[in-house]
Amino acid sequence: MQVIKSRPKLLAYGFGAFGVNLLSLIVGSYLCSALIASGFAPEAIKNQTFLGIDLVVAFWWGIFTVIAKIIDGVIDIPLAHFTDSLKTRWGRRRPAILIGLVFMVIAYCCFLIIPNAWAGSMVNTVYFFLMLALFYIFYTLTMVTYYATFTEVVDNEKDRRFLSNTKSVADVFYFIVGFALVPIMLKGINIRLVALIVLPTVLLMLIPLFMLKEKSTKGERLEDTNQSVNIFKSVAYAFKNKSFIIWMIVYSFMTFGLQLFLNGINEYFSIAGISMIATMAASFAPVPLTFIIYNKLIDKFGFKFAYQYTLVIFTISMLFMFGLSFLAQGTLKLVLSIVGGLFTSLAIGAMFAVSYSIPSQLAADEEKKTGVSNSAMYFAVQGLFSGVVAGLGGGALLTALKTLMIGDKPGTFYIGIISASSCIIAFILCFFLPKSIKYLGKKNKSKEEITNEEAKE
Repeated sequence: MQVIKSRPKLLAYGFGAFGVNLLSLIVGSYLCSALIASGFAPEAIKNQTFLGIDLVVAFWWGIFTVIAKIIDGVIDIPLAHFTDSLKTRWGRRRPAILIGLVFMVIAYCCFLIIPNAWAGSMVNTVYFFLMLALFYIFYTLTMVTYYATFTEVVDNEKDRRFLSNTKSVADVFYFIVGFALVPIMLKGINIRLVALIVLPTVLLMLIPLFMLKEKSTKGERLEDTNQSVNIFKSVAYAFKNKSFIIWMIVYSFMTFGLQLFLNGINEYFSIAGISMIATMAASFAPVPLTFIIYNKLIDKFGFKFAYQYTLVIFTISMLFMFGLSFLAQGTLKLVLSIVGGLFTSLAIGAMFAVSYSIPSQLAADEEKKTGVSNSAMYFAVQGLFSGVVAGLGGGALLTALKTLMIGDKPGTFYIGIISASSCIIAFILCFFLPKSIKYLGKKNKSKEEITNEEAKE
């Protein structure tokens, strides 16, 4: 694959998935929640739910959302192998992205259809589960292929980090749209119409689609190249990578807390009485600038220190918002929520960046070591881990919290403190990261030193 050297082109490449990610956010944070009216403040029900009633059976929907996320995680592996070994005259990445993109959009549009207007219908429950599962499958094919190219379109750690950070800045923008602009729209427009309004942003994926320059892989056999292996060997390479598996454990705890918060953000802010628009705008708008701090910390101390810094900041922010719900009212609450949001911005972008930079770097190291190009599989295994924990946190637990009362407060009121607890565990587990990850990016530490220290472990 042709390497991209130009920073402006890498910038454009990193923004290509903006619309695809935005659609995933709309599905996970709005459309799934919109099927159940319970858990929302009364004034939010009209526009933030489909019809103002529970369209699905809450118990089964909670189970089905976990199953959908597990399917999303498990399917990552065969889909990753599909894109890693695809043989066509147009290469392996472009056709896979296009297939995933088309069918993902179809599933997204079908999710907006209500087959049965009766409240608590099992017909609806099964239908929306199937559409959700199909959406996740083709979203995964699109994104696991796109992420795999992060190893291939750049040829050094510095450019790979730049591309990962660019993708994280793009994440910030789609989160601003999703959690600041969309709530404004929901004050006068129902969520189903809002979902259609944001749909055209998916066309931005055409940017990387046309920028990718691949040779034909048609007629190529596995034995003719050292770049492809069968699915079993590909999975084995990822799971035998001790550094990667340890990272997956750390990453899973962070993902559990982050996805619980993001998927339940509508309910949390409506119950806590905190301005979602102001807080989210303050949380995401400064992120491009806060990456300067994050990158400087990596350059000086290495990845572990910078990552633990982001976990501490996010934990404090969650606890701050939880306490804010009790201690302040009116204008003071609004001002303090904005301050809390600005504080959160110091961490949130980096929490997205790690999901791109670490797997792509470990895959690149694997390719240098073995000659095997299976970068999509690393993102697939990461998707398996994150899919399961996101299903448990943002699916089953969130659904349970929506139907529970803890003391005199709805269960969703405690989302912040649960998210903070999960990130604290991730912080502690960071001490067990191998040195090859701990010191990744540190300028004054040579690769030879890292290799020697890793060998001693």
